[in-house]
Amino acid sequence: MNPTAGETQGILRQWLEAVPDDRLAHLIKDATRAFLRALQMRLGAHSVSLGQWTFLRVLWENDGITQRELSEQAGVMEPTTYMALKAMEKLGYVIRRKKADNRKMVYVFLTPRGRLLKSKLVPLAEEVNRIAVENVNPQDITTMRRVLLAMIENLARDEKHASINKLRMPSTRELAKLVQEAGRKGRARAKRRA
Repeated sequence: MNPTAGETQGILRQWLEAVPDDRLAHLIKDATRAFLRALQMRLGAHSVSLGQWTFLRVLWENDGITQRELSEQAGVMEPTTYMALKAMEKLGYVIRRKKADNRKMVYVFLTPRGRLLKSKLVPLAEEVNRIAVENVNPQDITTMRRVLLAMIENLARDEKHASINKLRMPSTRELAKLVQEAGRKGRARAKRRA
């Protein structure tokens, strides 16, 4: 669901008045949503979804990689990549095929149509970035980049430490099961109290 201009003003008011010192994660999430909405409005005019944009960006730099590598570089689960690629194949943006020397792996290649999208879509993303930093001091932008990169590095280090301790990101299916089980346990506790 896309917020209206009034809802966006509400988000800004929330940040400026109600919770000016709330966690950075929430502020970054709201900024990311605004970036993605602005980009999706522009991509939609070219019949490209945000998900497809994510894969196209990777393929424009690394055409002919495996489906698994594409998933990793895009930061999404393999079933999501599989479904997105099926749709992108139907649209004529990519083809998937196995190589003669490796019949096990599926490789993803841009079609000429998929390659041509770069010259149309990248300027749209650049436009969104220009709009986002309008009236922002260039030194602040440099500082923001440095701080965000440091945060990404810190959180990547934390994720590596978590994996050493056997913590991992659950799949969507696993998470749904955990939520469902927690709901069952909550209902059972409520019945016992009643």
